[in-house]
Amino acid sequence: MPSPPQTDWHARPHEEAFEAFESSPHDGLAEEVAAARRPPHGPNPLEARAARGRLLRFALQFHQPLIYILIVSGAVAAFLGEWADAGVIFGVVMVNALIGFIQEGRAEDALAALARSVASDVTVLRGGQQRRIDAVTLVPGDVVRLAAGDKVPADLRLFDARALQLTEAALTGESTSVAKHTGVVASDSGLAERANLAFAGTLVVGGQGGGLVVATGRATETGRIADLLDATESLATPLTRAMARFSNYLLVLILGLAVVGFVVGSLRGEPLVDMLMAAVALAVGAIPEGLPAAITVTLAIGVARMARRRAIIRRLPAVETLGSTTVICSDKTGTLTENQMTVRALLAGGQRFAVSGDG
Repeated sequence: MPSPPQTDWHARPHEEAFEAFESSPHDGLAEEVAAARRPPHGPNPLEARAARGRLLRFALQFHQPLIYILIVSGAVAAFLGEWADAGVIFGVVMVNALIGFIQEGRAEDALAALARSVASDVTVLRGGQQRRIDAVTLVPGDVVRLAAGDKVPADLRLFDARALQLTEAALTGESTSVAKHTGVVASDSGLAERANLAFAGTLVVGGQGGGLVVATGRATETGRIADLLDATESLATPLTRAMARFSNYLLVLILGLAVVGFVVGSLRGEPLVDMLMAAVALAVGAIPEGLPAAITVTLAIGVARMARRRAIIRRLPAVETLGSTTVICSDKTGTLTENQMTVRALLAGGQRFAVSGDG
């Protein structure tokens, strides 16, 4: 059965929500029912939009005006049999593309590893039995049990709240914990006022409770934020804008000079092939072919230094903007930080014990 359409569950009694999802607060969903609901909804965690393939990512390294000129010049040189010149030109182009491709791939791999590291387990009722499962397998209609230290795995309509306190800083920006209840709130209540809901990605800091999964993955409130982030325009930094302007001016100037040289030489009776090669030589000589490579290498060095300080840069041009930033105004709780305190080591009886896990 597909889940009911998105509705204002905070303004409805939790009994109505259980009836709509054909679930029970005492038994949850049967295993076979949960398995049947999984395909139409997909995995619960926020899946990243389809990443650009390796081939596309490599091809985009050539998407620069200066590179266009070099490619055309190399092609003309090869057509005229000047293989040495063509080899040098294409060599510069390939080195520049490989540096950008490798660095961007490293950033993508680092982000993917970071996403895998935040996977967590959750306590659910399946067929009347309480069990721990991977949060990936949650579906609408599941009954989730919450305790202090748990991260909420999906959007839940609470039906049980015993001194339940959650921090919702990652979603609302409110740094203090919020007391939760199971009653009904007004339908026009803001997100921060929906105290009978527990939102995906928030953290339980006190008490116990239970909730019915009403939304998973991209259908959650956190998923809507992810959709907005995916819809943002491509990165344009002061450096990339300046380079684009410079490249366009240079492109027009170089092509104009090459055309003028070719026309003037032809009118003077010079062989067309010689004048074409002279135009290509002028274009290639005037292009600062080392500029894209120099910029890429410089930015890559900056990214490597940031990585050693555990800062992941996904796009090379972002390093220049970050390096020129003097003041960052941000609410750090739950945004720059994970908004949770986690025990990593214990010292007891003169011995040191390492501790793993979340929360």
